[in-house]
Amino acid sequence: MTVFSIDNETDGVRRAILAAMNRLFAGTPQRSNGRLNVSQLAIEADVKRWHLTHQHPDLKDLFQAQAAEEEEKRASHVRSADAHEELKKKHSDLQAHCRFLEERLQIYATALNLLSLEHAALSGRDAEAAKVRILPRQPRHLP
Repeated sequence: MTVFSIDNETDGVRRAILAAMNRLFAGTPQRSNGRLNVSQLAIEADVKRWHLTHQHPDLKDLFQAQAAEEEEKRASHVRSADAHEELKKKHSDLQAHCRFLEERLQIYATALNLLSLEHAALSGRDAEAAKVRILPRQPRHLP
C-alpha cells in the first residue's frame, strides 16, 4: 500500500485530501463508505467534489491511478484464489478417483488369484487331459 506524505503540503485542502487518500487505501475510512472513487474521496476529505475535479486534478488523477492499481491487485488476488479453489477441488476429485481405482485393483487381484487357484486345481486333477498334443503336419504342396 502506498502512503502519501502530507508533511510538505501547506494547503489545508491538499492535506485533507491526502490524509483521506491514506485512510481510504488503508481501509479505515472515517466519513465515507470506503469505496475507492472520487466522490467518496471528497466525502472522506470533507471537501467539495469540485476541489478534486477543478482545483486539484493532480490529486484526483493520482487517486484514480492508485485506485485502479488496487482494483487490479484485488482482481488478481480473486483470480488467484479462484484458481486455487479450482485446483483444490480437482485434487480432491483425483484422490477420490485414485481410491476407487485402488479398490477396483484389489477386487481384480482377488479374482485373478481365485482363478489361478481354480486353474491349478482343475489342471492338477486331469493332468493327462491338460497336456497339449502335437499333431503331425502334412506337407503342403504349392501349385
